[in-house]
Amino acid sequence: MAWPNLVVMLLQASTGLIETYWVGRLGSDALAGMALVFPPFMLMQMLSVGAMGGGVSSAIARALGAGRRDDADRLAFHGVVLLGAIGLVFSVLMLAFGRPFYRLLGADGGALEAALAYSNVVFAGNVLLWVMNALASAMRGTGDMVVPALVTCFGVALLIPLSPLLIYGYGPLPGFGVAGAGMAIVAFNALGCAYLAWRLASGRAVVRPTRVPIETRFFADIFKVGALASLTSIQTNLIFIVVTALSGKIAGAPALAGYGVGARLEYLLIPLSFGFGAPLVSLVGTHVGAGEIERAKRIAFTGAVFAFAAAETIGLAAAAFPAAWLGIFGSDPAMIEAGSAYLRIAGPAYGFFAFGMALYFASQGAGRLGKPLAVTVVRTAIAIGGAALAAHMGAPLWTMFAAVTLAILVYGSAMGWVTWRADWSRAAAASRGRP
Repeated sequence: MAWPNLVVMLLQASTGLIETYWVGRLGSDALAGMALVFPPFMLMQMLSVGAMGGGVSSAIARALGAGRRDDADRLAFHGVVLLGAIGLVFSVLMLAFGRPFYRLLGADGGALEAALAYSNVVFAGNVLLWVMNALASAMRGTGDMVVPALVTCFGVALLIPLSPLLIYGYGPLPGFGVAGAGMAIVAFNALGCAYLAWRLASGRAVVRPTRVPIETRFFADIFKVGALASLTSIQTNLIFIVVTALSGKIAGAPALAGYGVGARLEYLLIPLSFGFGAPLVSLVGTHVGAGEIERAKRIAFTGAVFAFAAAETIGLAAAAFPAAWLGIFGSDPAMIEAGSAYLRIAGPAYGFFAFGMALYFASQGAGRLGKPLAVTVVRTAIAIGGAALAAHMGAPLWTMFAAVTLAILVYGSAMGWVTWRADWSRAAAASRGRP
């Protein structure tokens, strides 16, 4: 069940690299602007796919495992309504307050204008991203990982030529600069949303979103997992945002760009973790719904070990050859130096990050996220507190990166412990009733 998501992860990673490569050719301001938008943009993906989307998948998987087929159809409809509304709220907020938000992160001049040009386009179409991922999450909740993966493969095939075409233009088509990269993303989200909606409505999936009167109990079933998971996603992105801002204030735009490009590799571990984690939501949720707690735990740790091995391989390679990654996006010595310092320190800990993320997805499937959320709070406190302390004391840039790395190590280790000790039997009992 994991391989379609892993293929998607590799394709998404390639697309992200290509997009950043083309934007990087526009200059350092465009690259810095994109680095500033990347955390809130990734937050939208993490919330709509892994957090609230995971809540949809978990609720549907537990309903199917407990034999409540009609409720699964209703949950799919409620998931689309709920996620669409959330996506609309974020669109309004970012379009209204994007400029002061990016100023708060230290952007000014050309970097600020580039950030706004990209951000305004991406967030104008944000609701399409949320609805598409609600539909995809409904399918993942049934165990169907292939169709959502194929939709993403289509998106990659579309973005690879469309992104540079819209950035630079060709013939009579004008180039839109960094905004063109955002236009290509919105176009893919629109097409993916239309296809998934058609497939579910046509009865080609296990669940079929049924338009029914809104019932708060279905929202509550999604929210009890998705809301807590959203706090985890927000905290993860808050670390990147704060450290990005502190890097820029301490060492200037080159350091901001260097950390942003280095951290982009860490962001790419999130879809890798999702590759293993999405099946865990469905498998763990179904087994918990059926009362098979011991087997659910074995599934969770098996997936986490695979995620650890894949991410640790990437992290060690990045630590050994940081310039091979950073040199793709620019040649500024200060940028290369800052990014290399980050990857050498944080890269060897990447396996712990993916291990913890995979177990977080497993906890979503079980419908128990209280203790995993507490672990994430500890990680956030260590990373942000350590980075802020280093900045306040005027310590070298690498000390901020060391604080982030310590937080990752604590996160992975503690997540393993709380998952091992978790009592999922109450979730099993609840799943056999109504939400």
